[in-house]
Amino acid sequence: MSSPYLCPSCKTNRSRFNLIEQVATPVKLNPQDGSLVEQYSNDKLDPFHTPYRGPELKVQCGTCGLIEDERMFIKRAQR
Repeated sequence: MSSPYLCPSCKTNRSRFNLIEQVATPVKLNPQDGSLVEQYSNDKLDPFHTPYRGPELKVQCGTCGLIEDERMFIKRAQR
């Protein structure tokens, strides 16, 4: 977070944001009742379990509430 932000929705907010850190926890759930069957580590996943490839950080505009990837706020500020 070393770049300025500008909200792509309200287009006025440049200073009030919530930074949301995403931490993925790979799990296997029981399909009948939704209970936790197994929790994996990111080092050792089941062969059919795809690792999380999404962004580590999301940003919420403190004015209008829009939640997007950090790059959207950075790109809007560069225009």
